[in-house]
Formats: sequence, structure tokens, C-alpha cells
Amino acid sequence: MSTKETILNKIQILISNSFNSPEQAFAFFDNDKDGKLSKKEIADLLKKAEISGLIRGLVTNKLIDGYDKDGDGLVDWNEFKAAIDEIKE
Repeated sequence: MSTKETILNKIQILISNSFNSPEQAFAFFDNDKDGKLSKKEIADLLKKAEISGLIRGLVTNKLIDGYDKDGDGLVDWNEFKAAIDEIKE
């Protein structure tokens, strides 16, 4: 399993074990309730998913680079859902 697959798997485990739905997980980590996840909010999600602090910053940037389709530097619900859908495949 690649590092990306391992990280995505840990996120999936966190969501399925701690929340009733991906929407609930998104709302939980959207601390300022602006409908988007910032770098800090994504880092908090990764920390909760037990992603090592050494790579958490890199992973946060990679997730934003990979899923931020509108280029605003944030991950909105549709972008988050796309990431979750990829995890499920």
C-alpha cells in the first residue's frame, strides 16, 4: 500500500468510526463554519486520523493541491466529497 493509500485509508477509518456520515465529519472539522476546510482544519483532521506530525504539513498541502479544484486554497464540501469518493473506490 502506498503512502497516499495509507493516509486515505486512515482518513476513511476516522470518518467511519467517529461520524455517521462524511457530511458530519466535514461539519465537525469546519471550525469556522464557512463551508470550507482551511489548512489548519485539514491538519486537525489529519491529526485526529493519527497522521504523523512529521508528514502532516506535507499531506495537508498535497490534499489541497489535489482536491482544491477552484484554486482558493481551501477544500469545500464538493471537493471533500470527491476525496471521500476516491477513498471508497
